[in-house]
Amino acid sequence: MADTRRRRLHPLRDLRADEFQHPADAAATEALKKVPGLDKAVAKIMEYGLERLFYLDNVASNVRVTERMFGRMHRQLSWACKILGVDEPELYVTVDPYPNAWTYGHTRPFVVLTSALVDMLDEEELLFVIAHELGHIKAGHVLYTIVARNIAAIMALVGQATLGIGSLLGQGLVYALLEWYRKAELTADRAGLLAVQDIDPCIRTFMKLAGGATRLYDQMDRDAFLEQIDAYEDADRSDLNRAYKVLLTLGRTHPFAIERAKELLAWHAGGYRDLFDRRGIDLDA
Repeated sequence: MADTRRRRLHPLRDLRADEFQHPADAAATEALKKVPGLDKAVAKIMEYGLERLFYLDNVASNVRVTERMFGRMHRQLSWACKILGVDEPELYVTVDPYPNAWTYGHTRPFVVLTSALVDMLDEEELLFVIAHELGHIKAGHVLYTIVARNIAAIMALVGQATLGIGSLLGQGLVYALLEWYRKAELTADRAGLLAVQDIDPCIRTFMKLAGGATRLYDQMDRDAFLEQIDAYEDADRSDLNRAYKVLLTLGRTHPFAIERAKELLAWHAGGYRDLFDRRGIDLDA
């Protein structure tokens, strides 16, 4: 880890998920539990063994990160687990032209990074993403994310079992799950920051996810991106713009990169430092 070895990373003893959970995540979780059909969707995942199916497909198709296979990436995983207090899950890399990462497995979690993501990010940025996924595990998100990612197939199964009634309930559940998913991402971003302990790699990651073109990375400007965040916030002054934002995000699993950066910067200025202060850790030392 060429970048992170230059500074000390602090393990966070006895870290609890509620210490970094985004309040919108907590509210969305409570709202989700009240949506009809969620219990049936979860039951179908267990009944049909979808979790086991996903795991077997992953083992057959992807390459596992170990001390001998992609050893530097494995050290990043180990460090992130130590800092966040998470049991080390299996980590895999899959060939995929789209930069992405995800965590599956409620009872046996595993994390997958796409080859495009690995190629896109430097080591600190990759640590941020790995810790982001560990944040989903720490916060207990994984079961609901499995439901969200497979909701269409699950509701079809529920519909067959309930003579179509489950399918009628499904659309409300879909929107509730996606709303929760977007808020859960904000919590996971906080976990990523707690592990990398520097806001700059987080912002660079968001810039790369939004900008995408590898040949342009050396021309990216953090201050210009922050100005774009200000412009995004200014748009909220219009009721119509706020309505458009809702419509644009309705079917998404992730918030826009600019929104994620805005939320993480706000926490970095307050709750993030408070969490370290409570443990007597001086981040500026």
